[in-house]
Amino acid sequence: MSVLKRGDSVAVIPYNEADVKLLGRLMRAEAEGDGQLGMLMVGNTGVNRVRGDCIDFTDIDSIRQMVYQSPGGFEATQKGYFYQRSREKDRRLARKVINGKRYHPASNSLWFFMPGGSCPAQWFGQWNTGRFKSHCFYSPTRSACPSVY
Repeated sequence: MSVLKRGDSVAVIPYNEADVKLLGRLMRAEAEGDGQLGMLMVGNTGVNRVRGDCIDFTDIDSIRQMVYQSPGGFEATQKGYFYQRSREKDRRLARKVINGKRYHPASNSLWFFMPGGSCPAQWFGQWNTGRFKSHCFYSPTRSACPSVY
């Protein structure tokens, strides 16, 4: 597993190149329609699930476990588009979130979804932290999951 990559960037979760490719594929499959910023926010949510060790994610300690978590994983893993190779731009975006870059409203999120209308104030008991294009993001309280803050 790598810890240091490109200059002084320090990874906030363990990873290897296969993980970078996998996270890049997930980010593209879940949010390519929301552009690069939307993809980065999906990446924040995934990285937070690995960092979290709380709520639904106590047994998640790798990118691979996070991507394929069942139940509670990502719908994109059930679609063919997810299984296409990652592109260099997907991997570049994945490295940003692995190296700790955070993007509001997904900075501390553990969940997101695409509603048919407006974002509910709560989703499965978690508070909405905002919307970016088609996705609503939800974060736990600091007391419930301090490691994502």
